Amino acid sequence: MSVISFKNKTVAITGAASGIGLAIARKFAREGASIALIDMDRKALEHCEQELRDSGYRAMAVCCDVTDPDMCASAIKAIIHNFSGIDVLVNNAGITQRGRFTDTQVEVFRRVMEVNFFGSLYCTKAAIDSLIERRGMIIVNESVAGLTPLLGRTGYSASKHALHGLFTSLRCELRDKGVHVLIVCPGFIKTNLQTRALGADGRITDHPQTRVGKQATAESAAAEIYRAAVRKKHLLILTLMGKIGYWVSRVTPVLYEKMMTQKFKDELS
Repeated sequence: MSVISFKNKTVAITGAASGIGLAIARKFAREGASIALIDMDRKALEHCEQELRDSGYRAMAVCCDVTDPDMCASAIKAIIHNFSGIDVLVNNAGITQRGRFTDTQVEVFRRVMEVNFFGSLYCTKAAIDSLIERRGMIIVNESVAGLTPLLGRTGYSASKHALHGLFTSLRCELRDKGVHVLIVCPGFIKTNLQTRALGADGRITDHPQTRVGKQATAESAAAEIYRAAVRKKHLLILTLMGKIGYWVSRVTPVLYEKMMTQKFKDELS
């Protein structure tokens, strides 16, 4: 298996001001990469940029709402201008939702799709020429919910399944151009994503999250993502329960659905 280095490479990360995105930025910076932080939270973004620079790393911050294609194009253009190109694009920005399909407003589905799916599409489209020129890499923070069903999160799961279809297909198109695509499927990771989950009415929900097994940290996830990128893996499934869920769903999908429904039924109570 070939091993690559990211020293002196440029890594652009969406949703980089917190959680897994920030942990990825720190990890790749420690390994010698230049970091472009992309996020819509300007204050948090500037704080993260300063943190990296104070640690001696090369970093820039670009405030961007990934649901806006023009902002994505401008952000990527600014990064390419500053660093002369992009070697790695990490599509990490995302939101989630919880609620019954029958109760959830259509606008919630649209919002989740705009951030999770179209945000990744817009940034990839803007960066693709530079990635091809530099024979780079796209890392997509998908989810186990992009490979399996997930009760109470039909909008979230749909957006992640869409990502899987887009980026596995894009991987085929880019194979002869030297661009690699790594799809990352986290299980339950401790970040602030769940504290911002949309409810059925589109407002932040106070309904507690149901989860299985122990939560991993963003730092441990970033370390695994880095190792997978170095080895040019195609698919990375994080956490023990994530791996178990993936394989059970592949071997006995009906049993998986029954087990998942039983475990997550309180999501809809």
